[in-house]
Amino acid sequence: MERSEEFGRSGYWYPESDTASTVDVLNMLRRYRSAETAMRTRTRISMGMNETDLVALRFLLREQRAGRLVRPIDIARMLDISTASTTTLIDRLEKGGHARREPHPTDRRAGVIVPTVSSDDEVRETLGAMHRRMLALVDELDDKERAIITRFLAGMTSAIEEASDLDQELRDVIRDHEESESAGE
Repeated sequence: MERSEEFGRSGYWYPESDTASTVDVLNMLRRYRSAETAMRTRTRISMGMNETDLVALRFLLREQRAGRLVRPIDIARMLDISTASTTTLIDRLEKGGHARREPHPTDRRAGVIVPTVSSDDEVRETLGAMHRRMLALVDELDDKERAIITRFLAGMTSAIEEASDLDQELRDVIRDHEESESAGE
């Protein structure tokens, strides 16, 4: 058996070819996701943060760049966590030197959460080179290639989100069924 036939569908060998099967594409997507997950883990470890804290920090930095104020409730909504959990998260970000609480500029009753300059610098230092390499790869693509990739990734995102919606629907059906059974006892 030829080596390319033996390993081609397993995802452990990728042919040096301009053509790729459906399985090859999905295997490369899995490989990318695995590499991204490993990168996130390295980033979290180097910054001494958990995944939720890192997501919150990225949200704070993105909103700051867009010129938007972030209240604790905004973090809670974005992460879909309770306000009590949000307070604990903000406490961790403050203790780690990643964010600080400040008074709201127009509402004396409210506060805002602001990322620290050192945290922004740390994220840029940690991820900057990787982001530059990724941007360079995208810049090498022509408009048609970018459109194809964008359509593909949007479709994959929809497929995953649809599966997630179906999972929730199934959980709802099971819960309703269990509730009706326990009500009938």
